[in-house]
Amino acid sequence: MSTAMEARSLFRALVREGRRFPNYNLREYIQRRAREGFRESSSVADPAVVKSLLQSGRQELEVVKRQSVVYQLFARKFKNVLELDMDVKQGGKA
Repeated sequence: MSTAMEARSLFRALVREGRRFPNYNLREYIQRRAREGFRESSSVADPAVVKSLLQSGRQELEVVKRQSVVYQLFARKFKNVLELDMDVKQGGKA
């Protein structure tokens, strides 16, 4: 797999895992960090640096996966104010 395809796949996986967090703040933080990290490293051209960035990205993905499981197990059973507001705008029940 080419490095560009691997980077896109890693980005999508990070964003997807970020969506699994039950807490709004954590969910947005994970997704924002993924976007910012990939945006910052998009201009890197050195293959050795790209390889190390992808490796560290894979490690961060594993951490995010583990943490999403932990947060799902021990999450609060109520929503915060931002999530309640989003439900009302979408026509769902609070």
